[in-house]
Amino acid sequence: MRITALALDQSPPSLPHHIRLAVFLSTGAYTVLLINHHSPMSTSRLFTYTPSASPRTTPIIHAVYHHPLLVTLSRSFYLSFYDLTTNSPAHTQTLTSFTSYPPSSLVLSAPSPTTYKLVLAYAIPVYPAHWSVGATELMISYTPSAFSSSSSPVRISVLGSRTARTIDLPQGWVDGTKLQAVKAQWARKVARVADTQTDGKWVVLAPLDVSPGMPLASSASSSALQLYRLHLPSSGAGTPKLVFVRTLHGQVGPVTALALADGRCVSLAANGSMWVWDLEGGTGAEVAK
Repeated sequence: MRITALALDQSPPSLPHHIRLAVFLSTGAYTVLLINHHSPMSTSRLFTYTPSASPRTTPIIHAVYHHPLLVTLSRSFYLSFYDLTTNSPAHTQTLTSFTSYPPSSLVLSAPSPTTYKLVLAYAIPVYPAHWSVGATELMISYTPSAFSSSSSPVRISVLGSRTARTIDLPQGWVDGTKLQAVKAQWARKVARVADTQTDGKWVVLAPLDVSPGMPLASSASSSALQLYRLHLPSSGAGTPKLVFVRTLHGQVGPVTALALADGRCVSLAANGSMWVWDLEGGTGAEVAK
């Protein structure tokens, strides 16, 4: 048994100096802990949930938590929604995709007390044997317990979704301008994807263009992270778009992991080097070894 994913609660803490942490195991079970970060030894276990083992639950590779909503993503790309209002989790809905693939990332926010917004970034196949990145926004409704009823017990449900892709062929006739845009999109496809990450505003793709069988750490080529801006206009104001902004150059060696938050990106290469990027300005700096 091993830990496959962790998720910190992003909601305001209910107790001073305490935060909830969801821990996911390779068996499909997960535990929610209440951590006192002033006294870690007094951490307590709130509950453990053990679903039946299936591709929906085993293993969980990503999860996001904004109490009482917990969202999990399995390796088979099953997206599950849980209501954790009580210490008896309620599985409310499952979605799946046949066009979305790992590596992937999730970010969850609460625009209002009754609405959540989930943004996913993931690898998408490009015919015949290449990859790019896509993003999907899901709007989720939450009904507080004071307004729920026995006739409508489901308190958390997905209202709808919107998807944007980096390679999107234009509709109708193609003129010279559209043809140039398609060629530019096609030139950015990659042989393999090392990681994709989003913070809800930006999406970064780390390609893994290394010959099969070649040790990652031995590659001395310069990495080239692809930076996209994710446009999610309000409902009815337009279609979502993933717009290429620039390529981030500087780090040597293939990047194996990314982390995004608040317009900044941290990238870790196979050779151990770590860079921090300002996505708005497009600048980066290596962290001192």
